[in-house]
Amino acid sequence: MNLSYLLDPAHWELGAPYSIPTLILAHLGYTVLALLIGTVVALPIGLYIGHTGRGSFLAINAGNAGRSLPTLGLLMLLVTLLGLGLLPVLIALTVLVIPPILTSTYAGMRSLDHRVVDAARGMGMRSWQVLTRVELPMALPVLMGGFRSAALQVVATATVAAAVGLSGLGRLLIDGLAVNDYSRVLAGAIVVAVLAVLVDLFLSLVQRWIVSPGLKGTD
Repeated sequence: MNLSYLLDPAHWELGAPYSIPTLILAHLGYTVLALLIGTVVALPIGLYIGHTGRGSFLAINAGNAGRSLPTLGLLMLLVTLLGLGLLPVLIALTVLVIPPILTSTYAGMRSLDHRVVDAARGMGMRSWQVLTRVELPMALPVLMGGFRSAALQVVATATVAAAVGLSGLGRLLIDGLAVNDYSRVLAGAIVVAVLAVLVDLFLSLVQRWIVSPGLKGTD
């Protein structure tokens, strides 16, 4: 196993255009943007469906639909329609984010003990108070499981940004294959894998911090 590219200090120089730290920052940028946009879209829909029970077919089928979409194929279609740039990449990655967050939010809401929800309503809480003070906190363990799954998928898939000329860790894979530099390809694969593990560990810590100790988390 040739680790020469990964272990070369010149490739870890901070601020250099194609250094590994620079590519990691770009990769994380795509990931964070896609997660933010996907959460803003999927979370309210999942909360509404889970709270009201309306449109449950959307949440149930979204997971299978999302998993069946080939991200690279979708990206190429978007590039054909929208041209090169960041927008097609963000749309393709956001489409990957929405299904797990939507389905986990719905599942978390529907798995609650309805006696607790009924008790909250019996105490005179309004519908939005029941949602924000009772249902959402209790659904957080399942919801965070979906968010962590989405984050891992995006970290692994954001390499496709390099296929349309953008930066990120995909540059190591695509540029390495272009010149038969398999040491560079191996470095890209290792860094992406390690980054995915670190992101999941970070989100696991966030989950432990925001989820009530009385609730069982999903690590």
